[in-house]
Amino acid sequence: MSKLGDLLHPVSEHPALHAQHTAVSEMDSAQTPIRRLLIANRGEIACRVIHSAKLMGITTIAVYSDADRHAKHVNMADEAIYLGPSPALDSYLAIDKLIKAASATQADAVHPGYGFLSENVAFAKACQQHGIIFVGPGPDAMAAMSSKSDAKAIMETAGVPLLPGYHGDDDSLENLTTEAARIGFPVILKPALGGGGKGMKIVRQQSDLAEAVLSAQREAKSAFGDDRLLLEKYLTEPRHIEVQIFADQHGHCVYLSDRDCSVQRRHQKIIEEAPAPGLSDSLRQQMGEAAVQAAQAIDYVGAGTVEFLYDARQQTYFFMEMNTRLQVEHPVTEMITGQDLVQWQIRVAEGRPLPLTQSEIRHQGHAVEARLYAEDTQQDFLPASGQVHFLSEPESGAFSVGKAQAIRSRIDSGIAQGDTVTTYYDPMLAKVIAWGEDRASAIHQLQSVLSQYQIGGVATNIQYLQRILAHPSFTQGQLTTHFIEHYQDSLQTAAASVINVQTPDGAEYQLPRNLVLSAASLCVIQNDTDHQSGWRLNQAAQQLITLYDTEMAANTFSFVTDKDDHHHVLLTRCSVARTQHTDSEELVLSPLSLRLLSTRSVQHVTDVTLEIDGKREHVRLVFDSAAQTVLTFTGQEQYAYQLRPTFGPHESGAKDSPTAPLNGIVVDVLCQPGDKVNKDQGLIVIEAMKMEYTVRAPHQGQVLSVLASTGDQVQHGQELVQLSPATDSAD
Repeated sequence: MSKLGDLLHPVSEHPALHAQHTAVSEMDSAQTPIRRLLIANRGEIACRVIHSAKLMGITTIAVYSDADRHAKHVNMADEAIYLGPSPALDSYLAIDKLIKAASATQADAVHPGYGFLSENVAFAKACQQHGIIFVGPGPDAMAAMSSKSDAKAIMETAGVPLLPGYHGDDDSLENLTTEAARIGFPVILKPALGGGGKGMKIVRQQSDLAEAVLSAQREAKSAFGDDRLLLEKYLTEPRHIEVQIFADQHGHCVYLSDRDCSVQRRHQKIIEEAPAPGLSDSLRQQMGEAAVQAAQAIDYVGAGTVEFLYDARQQTYFFMEMNTRLQVEHPVTEMITGQDLVQWQIRVAEGRPLPLTQSEIRHQGHAVEARLYAEDTQQDFLPASGQVHFLSEPESGAFSVGKAQAIRSRIDSGIAQGDTVTTYYDPMLAKVIAWGEDRASAIHQLQSVLSQYQIGGVATNIQYLQRILAHPSFTQGQLTTHFIEHYQDSLQTAAASVINVQTPDGAEYQLPRNLVLSAASLCVIQNDTDHQSGWRLNQAAQQLITLYDTEMAANTFSFVTDKDDHHHVLLTRCSVARTQHTDSEELVLSPLSLRLLSTRSVQHVTDVTLEIDGKREHVRLVFDSAAQTVLTFTGQEQYAYQLRPTFGPHESGAKDSPTAPLNGIVVDVLCQPGDKVNKDQGLIVIEAMKMEYTVRAPHQGQVLSVLASTGDQVQHGQELVQLSPATDSAD
């Protein structure tokens, strides 16, 4: 994989800078060079900052918690210092510990990344008080924009269009109820501090407001250390468009293109692109200039993003918020401008002027970014946890456009094989970014790169991202923040790749292609290890393999090899109930002929080339001994098959017993033994990866016992509450 430094233009080498560098050389004595940089963050963004800082010759210092002792960012940095226990409040959100770490390591500066304390005024002030450069805006500017309420008041004074809402100090339930009735439902609750979708709650009717307020306050307190809320009218079909701005300490401010971030789930972006498609040049300039004016109104310094909600039908936009930090999606701006924005941040923090003026900023082509999350897209995007047993990331490649270097693809990753994805932090694993001459070619390039990204051991959204990129409405640029809601059914169900097979009685049957490839390739793995080949003198060799998919349906494959090395496949499919071990309906198919063309094995990874009915197929098989599974990767499809069925302890209990949908910590218990509850009533609140999940009653009944307490760490599938059995009347 190409290094990030190969993918971006070092600002000192940009041809437009030679005259400017000469002009500012006399100012060097007034600047404060950064030689040692502490990165007060973790994961992908810590790795990103470390990479650019090293290219500038800066010594990098990582911080880590118990959960991150062996994390990628710790290994990348020149030095690392321990903060404390795994919970963020005891480590990455502990201001006193971070200041002590910076002082102990003699750091000149602290880079906050994004999330955690990146927009925390107290942290910026603490750095300032201890003589440590904060790579970001000053505390006053941050205070003005870190409070969404204050930011909206400033924008209102400046004449920037705002959504109807309440941005005052009284966020009591009584006042919010009154304001919501004035604004009109639906409304949206947002934390006054922070971003990233955490703590945001859509409320469609007044009866849901009280529960939403309490949940939003808890999430805001956990993620940002502040539980204040604001209220806004909820638009039904907006686009989310933001403008990247940059300002220095000498009064200069520019905007570097815009981005569309409309494709979201749980109010968090998963696909972003630059420039935003479908905007006129005049509107693009108008929004860019408005963003610069917003920054200048508060004497802003550093990287920032002004976010707007855009109504495409009316071609109007409304100020939403300003993020006083680097955004997760900054790489798409880097890809179309050829600039390293982390290096810009560091140079501005040192006191240098911006490397480019507005007229010198050039945009080229189109870029699209996909966020790779550990999550179960089939279960309402619940975060997933577990060990990364296998990881193969695509290579990045570069090519030349004129005298400037443009990049076809780039991977910003925060994980390595063997890492454990925990429930303590955000589940984002990596970002996959692609560039093209136009939007269509950028999307195609991103699809190609995602098809090469292989990860096993933890559920991810890779295939879901592929389905979004291939959806006609996305390719046609029909974007809104409700894109996923509108197309959820089609996005959840992948078009199965099938092979037509005929049964002995002449009936036609479609056999999922992945089952054939998985079984055939597993046969290869068995032959390459110490398993017997099944060869018999003057007889066809036969092997019997049973795999179990995620639905616990057994698929038995019988392989017969003839003298010409053809494999004939006989398949018997039988459904196995989760709580039983008895077989049900059985279907025997006629032989399906396939030829094994080549295999190549390195340790536990086998690459196989097959020919099925004259069509060549490639598949990668990874034997995961720890999880006793076989991972299969075939083009855009990824599957995991267990070598033996596993039935969790919760599956033997009553099927209607409320269980934990994911690993997490119980933050609230909403019921007691003896309570009578209605269907969908909240019972237990679990926090995982900075988000809250309410476990609800599956039916009307009475609480027999509560099996979890506040503060308990619970595991996926663990029974939490025992309810009286469902009855016809209860249903």
